[in-house]
Amino acid sequence: MGPPDEQESREFGRAYPVARALLVPTFKFLWRLRTTGLEHVPVDGPAILCPNHTSVIDSFFVPVVLPRRITYVGKSEYMDDWKTKHLFPAMGMIPIDRGGGSASARALTAAARVLDRGELFGIYPEGTRSRDGRLYKGHTGPARLALRTGAPIVPVGICGTRAIQPPGARGPRPFRTAQINFGRPVRVERYADRADTDRLVLRQIIDEVMFEIRALTGQEYVDDYATKRAHALPTDTATIPAADRSTGGGDGRRSSADVLRPAAAAR
Repeated sequence: MGPPDEQESREFGRAYPVARALLVPTFKFLWRLRTTGLEHVPVDGPAILCPNHTSVIDSFFVPVVLPRRITYVGKSEYMDDWKTKHLFPAMGMIPIDRGGGSASARALTAAARVLDRGELFGIYPEGTRSRDGRLYKGHTGPARLALRTGAPIVPVGICGTRAIQPPGARGPRPFRTAQINFGRPVRVERYADRADTDRLVLRQIIDEVMFEIRALTGQEYVDDYATKRAHALPTDTATIPAADRSTGGGDGRRSSADVLRPAAAAR
């Protein structure tokens, strides 16, 4: 039995091997899954995977095609839906209560430990699903995390899942094609002497990630935050220790991609 912190961080994803054993053959039967660039995903050690996000089913397709375990953070509202309340945590999703509170802090602390264990951590830099299929401006949380840990950021371009399960659809449509493209890692070693509070550096890193995602998907890019447009979806999140409560888009809303902003930036 591991130490208490490790036990807590393993609260989610305990059934990952079983869930993966069931989902992989099911998904490969129901959909044509194509991948490129898997060689860009490290075979061991930590890495931050940053996919675009146009469909709720995205969170299943990336783990299905990866040879390694990946842990995501996701909105706690998934725990209120009988279709996802057991499956998402089984696949390793750590729910974030975006209303705040100690439960959110514990979930985000567990997410921060994923990289310390040398595992893959997944986070959507847009912060929420793109309702119109375009690619929106990235939040800087993944860049801050990369600077703190030294982990590379692997851009991921997901294509076809919006046609499989469009926004508002009750379920996915079978026998269609999904393409998952993994891009060249964005490494932050060249910024090793820069503090993770340097907003210009953070913006430069995440803009590079979003540029790579656009190249992988061919999406139209919008220089604005998707969270500004998701008025029906609350985007406030709690922060992990030493994280701030400043907004990612200047509109009072925050996304899961902003969970690592330090308190100093809020002052």
